[in-house]
Amino acid sequence: MTFESEENLRRETKAIQTFVKLFDGRFEKLSPSDIDYKVFDKSNKLIAYVEVVGRFKTIRDSYPLPISTKKLIKLSDKILNPVIIWSCDDGIIYGKIKNLTGEIKYGSHPLYEQELYSFFNKQKEFKYVRYT
Repeated sequence: MTFESEENLRRETKAIQTFVKLFDGRFEKLSPSDIDYKVFDKSNKLIAYVEVVGRFKTIRDSYPLPISTKKLIKLSDKILNPVIIWSCDDGIIYGKIKNLTGEIKYGSHPLYEQELYSFFNKQKEFKYVRYT
């Protein structure tokens, strides 16, 4: 079962489009039970897997950045350049998970049962792209 509203899907699509535009790539949506996307470079070579996390705040006010630890593990299992993108109100924050340091806490999300969440504070690995 998916909990993504039309608004959330639009935000997610805008975020992945912004990301792949950086290198003239393309993306493919994966099944609802998987992580979000496969990403290809301009020569159609698979280069990464991506999970997009909605963050209903500005880039400046978005820290710490959360992600479900279940999703983080599923993304890391893909091995090939797993990337998290946080879709903020004014742009995206992204980073390769192999270079991130975070904290895991037992927490909750309004749409899900209690579960483990990972949180990331600002760090040099993060890249930022503002929406135009």
